[in-house]
Amino acid sequence: MWFQKELTLVERPRGFHLVTQELVGQLPELASVNVGLMHVFIQHTSASLTINENADPTVRGDFERYFNRAVPENQPYYEHTYEGSDDLPAHIKSSLLGASVSVPVWRGRLRLGTWQGIYLCEHRNYGGPRTVVVTLQGERQQA
Repeated sequence: MWFQKELTLVERPRGFHLVTQELVGQLPELASVNVGLMHVFIQHTSASLTINENADPTVRGDFERYFNRAVPENQPYYEHTYEGSDDLPAHIKSSLLGASVSVPVWRGRLRLGTWQGIYLCEHRNYGGPRTVVVTLQGERQQA
């Protein structure tokens, strides 16, 4: 079976945010997958997706602080500054982290590790709602 759906993630402030439950909550179709794969692709160039620690929020804060130091704003060599000082750094951060994640599915549930969650990495100060395309591929559950 193949299934694809476009989802909107609520607007969030700049930072790293757990969105696992928001995604699952918008995907009742996930329950029909016995064994398969869920692929999530973000349709933006200034936000990204990654999988990491889901329990301790200090990890997400540390990620934000690290990336802000690694890719600082207001550099004199940036030419792409039309949309503000966070624009080009957001594009670089997005390319470094990536536009998609894939997660195994088993018996209608994501097979993330105990301490793993899906992050929306919002790299803009005012990014707005974010659109993702979720593709489910796999074998259907037996009725």
